[in-house]
Amino acid sequence: MEITQAIERAKNNDQKAFNFLLDSFWDNVYGFQLKRVQNENDAEDITIQTFSKAFDKIDTYNSDYNFKTWLIAISKNIHIDLIRKQKNSISQNIARSDEDGYQYILDDSPSPEDKLITEQNLAKLLRDIKKLKPHYQKVINLRYFQELSYKEISVEINEPINNVKVKLLRAKKLLAEIIQTTRA
Repeated sequence: MEITQAIERAKNNDQKAFNFLLDSFWDNVYGFQLKRVQNENDAEDITIQTFSKAFDKIDTYNSDYNFKTWLIAISKNIHIDLIRKQKNSISQNIARSDEDGYQYILDDSPSPEDKLITEQNLAKLLRDIKKLKPHYQKVINLRYFQELSYKEISVEINEPINNVKVKLLRAKKLLAEIIQTTRA
């Protein structure tokens, strides 16, 4: 399969085309991010977000440009957005001092109300996860509740790592759709 053919097939939601594009460009995007963030986990997370966003917006891809360049631009923008979010949260958490030398330190510990809301949200999330097909439930459970790496999940479900990544992308996308419809 050629890249242009895969892109056209991906625009028609062809799963094999998505897998082909992921396999073809994973190393490029991951390598780009690894040089930027110098952390394997962060680079992997950003790369997954890149492919998720690219596959969601594949209809907007302009064939006048190189597909790899398009992916790298998406990846770069995701990284910039993450840096901005981190800077905002850091600046909001800085302690302020008054004239008498006392400091007001932001207390980030959850209140009893926060804990209750978190428990209720978790219960809703678990109900929504139960609406997914079993193989999607399994990858979500292994990744986010058992906190296994992609490699460990690959061994657990006996599938290649790239299939695990695609399944996780799909599971998160379907879960987001379920959450939106149940909350609307």
